[in-house]
Amino acid sequence: MNPEAFLTATLRALPHGAAVARILAAAVAAVEPGAAVRRFLHCDDDRLVAGDAVYDLSAFERVWIVGAGKAGVPMTAAAVALVSGRLSGGVVVVKEGHVTPEGLAVLQPRVEVLEAGHPIPDERGVAAGERIAALLQHTGERDLVLALISGGGSALLTRPAPGITLDDMQCLTKVLLACGASINEINTLRRHLDTLKGGGFARLAAPATVVTLILSDVVGDPLDVIASGPTVADPTTFADALDVLERYGVLDQTPVAILDRLQRGMRGEIAETPKPGDPVLARVHNLIIGSNRLAAEAARAAAQSEGFNTLLLTTFLQGEARVVGRVLAAIAREVAASDRPVRRPACVIAGGETTVTLRGDGRGGRNQELALAAAADLAAAPGALLVTLATDGGDGPTDAAGAVVSDATLRCAVALDLDADTALARNDSYPFFAALDDLLRPGPTQTNVNDLALVVVV
Repeated sequence: MNPEAFLTATLRALPHGAAVARILAAAVAAVEPGAAVRRFLHCDDDRLVAGDAVYDLSAFERVWIVGAGKAGVPMTAAAVALVSGRLSGGVVVVKEGHVTPEGLAVLQPRVEVLEAGHPIPDERGVAAGERIAALLQHTGERDLVLALISGGGSALLTRPAPGITLDDMQCLTKVLLACGASINEINTLRRHLDTLKGGGFARLAAPATVVTLILSDVVGDPLDVIASGPTVADPTTFADALDVLERYGVLDQTPVAILDRLQRGMRGEIAETPKPGDPVLARVHNLIIGSNRLAAEAARAAAQSEGFNTLLLTTFLQGEARVVGRVLAAIAREVAASDRPVRRPACVIAGGETTVTLRGDGRGGRNQELALAAAADLAAAPGALLVTLATDGGDGPTDAAGAVVSDATLRCAVALDLDADTALARNDSYPFFAALDDLLRPGPTQTNVNDLALVVVV
């Protein structure tokens, strides 16, 4: 990706700003989905190698490609190039705006490309779910399905269980996002309310052979959580799903049909999702091909080559965004004051995914809120900079991927009559940083491996 896409007003004004932009670009490039597919999937005549598994293609009558997620187009394009001579067809659903003309040229007409809404599921996602379910239900023992899964797949691939409507799912998603539930908790519910999630994809495809390549957007890379685990065993139960709603006190905001299904499931009136050892999973091979750690390691290597002393702090960054922002600002202050935990010029890298509990009616995203929460503390750290980035290029319901905040941010804000405390109280980080020209706006990156934060002190 072109580093110019990451330059903001603050970065352009700093002697090391271009270097920071190159570090961000290197991190995103390291998790380019097409390259990730080619690293793990190889085809040589009648042999298909997926990681450490080898498949005899002559044993299959048909090969299908099914994809879901923000990285769906480049992942599918790479897979099509590898198995083009044997491909029978396929379907891939991606977030609206994530289809490129180049990707379409490679895929059509052999692979159907569909767009749908994210993070709130829509009618297009339901139509895509039905289209994919129809394909899977007609596969047999001599079919091979290449499933290409990336972040965003949960919302994009929607097939509500009997008795559950799209309106029910939309309402539940909004409630869970507003209360600050984690993606693990959100997907626990989704797995019990949808026929493609929580191993449902594999159940529909059985007895076909399924090879799933997964680009992880979840902290720790748990297979059951990424895109709600369409081809893996679900370790959670209906009781676990209901417990999430009780924990956040949102039972009264939950559609009646959803509560009814969860309660019926707890009573054993509805079959559970596939669990470890279920026969429908016997011919499924799941393989992680890219993750936040790979992007973070690339950022660390790029920072070193730019002359920074580096520290990869964690790829398990979680918690309330405004709290994490202050923690990262504290690290910046420590480096500025004492050259700990790494000497200046320093670049401390953290990866993961925070959450936001909505308290106001503003506009922003978790990365922008994290940066805004750090602004006050960074004012006391000379030469400090914090950059936050959603690797998919989209942070919350905005066109920004994150923001840049420095020791000068508050001074610049005061000059423009902007109040950081008021903006934070209203969850209104987007207009705050837009006025400063400090939003990261690289556009859709065609990948998705969580978030990155860089703490830079010179």
